[in-house]
Amino acid sequence: MRTIIAILILFCFTEQAWAQQHKGYQRTSFNAYYGTSGANLQGLDELLENHGQAPLPNSYNTYGLSYQTRFNDFIIGAEIYQNNGIETPFNEYNIDYRTTRAFLNFGYSFTEEGKFHLIHYMSIGMGYLNFEMLNDREGESMEEFLKAPAHGFILRQNDINKGSQFMGGFLTEIGFELGYDLGLLPSEEVITLIAKIGYSFNPFEESWTINGMTFDDLQSGAFVRLGAGLSLPEKNYFYRDASLGIHLITGIHFTKPNDLNQHLENNGYQQLDGIPKNIGIKLLGENRGFLYGIDLFNLNMEGEANQDYGHSLSSLRIYGSLGGKLLDIYNWEVGALGGIGYANVRYSLLHKRKLSFPDLIDLPDYDGELRNGGIMAKPEVYLSKVFPLSKKTKLSLVGTVYGGYEIPLGSYELGGVSMSNFMANPYLQLGVGIRP
Repeated sequence: MRTIIAILILFCFTEQAWAQQHKGYQRTSFNAYYGTSGANLQGLDELLENHGQAPLPNSYNTYGLSYQTRFNDFIIGAEIYQNNGIETPFNEYNIDYRTTRAFLNFGYSFTEEGKFHLIHYMSIGMGYLNFEMLNDREGESMEEFLKAPAHGFILRQNDINKGSQFMGGFLTEIGFELGYDLGLLPSEEVITLIAKIGYSFNPFEESWTINGMTFDDLQSGAFVRLGAGLSLPEKNYFYRDASLGIHLITGIHFTKPNDLNQHLENNGYQQLDGIPKNIGIKLLGENRGFLYGIDLFNLNMEGEANQDYGHSLSSLRIYGSLGGKLLDIYNWEVGALGGIGYANVRYSLLHKRKLSFPDLIDLPDYDGELRNGGIMAKPEVYLSKVFPLSKKTKLSLVGTVYGGYEIPLGSYELGGVSMSNFMANPYLQLGVGIRP
């Protein structure tokens, strides 16, 4: 959350300053990526080899979204990446890991404006780490799970399953970006193909150490990423006819996990209190009143389960949306969107006290987790107020209230308990963003 707030502040001040000094070219774009990175966990690999096991694969897969704006040759942008390891068997358990990173990046273009661009950039940000070794207990009921939840261990640092505000640490990247515009659309937007190569750094040694094991290498390594997205060159449109903006959103969902809470209470656990809150980002584009965008947010509940366990209920949701602007007058805007996307739901029971490595890998049974996923849909309406930041620039600050209703297209069962009533909910979000 701190990184995203910094992104918005730096976007506003940096781009406004450049715009006042240079009446140059501007372009805004957002992209989706898939790639691979290298990671060699030397300490853990040695431990596995001592147990007669092969080392973990030295790579992981990356999925990401980015938003970028260019003014003259100066580049500023924001990125978020999900990195998933390759599941590896260890006796009757499976070892897996995942990380999340959020970045603010700055760069410089080596090329003049045109269909091709080459950018050198550096990123700073923060992240989250999950490393787990779990026994697959598929088909287990909720009652069976709660009576004996321990089926491995889960190690987390900056645990965003408790809330996105817990993301932290300090991470950097340096790399090169190549892009090429494809003139395939009849509208002002162009489809852009992107390739990125570079290296991720964890600047501070042993800053990702959990239970006596260092996981620094999971936040480092060379990467290659390929992507595609939409770009809006300034030469293609007249001001206010089209735009691409990024918004920080936070809000509440008017729902409770009543069915899950009943099972928790019946098995001697404390219930999850309150209602879930979310933090996320919205990328929203417009072309003459036609709206399109991507929403990504994470809603969470957490608390103490009993004297030995803490628990959390989290759900990551990503939507693609289309809609229309219904009103645009005196810098007030009203619009409506419909979205469809993917959501997961994850219930975690984590023991408060675990052994440290190397003993943990021999006596791993502490934690438990249930998870599921499926398709979601939502209608949404919004009311925005636009605040132009300067008469000389096109950069605006946008404050928005969003309201809608989420519809699960599935039962989202956890241990045979349907979570669809929890996933179906009205919500209210507040957003603040920038729109070049």
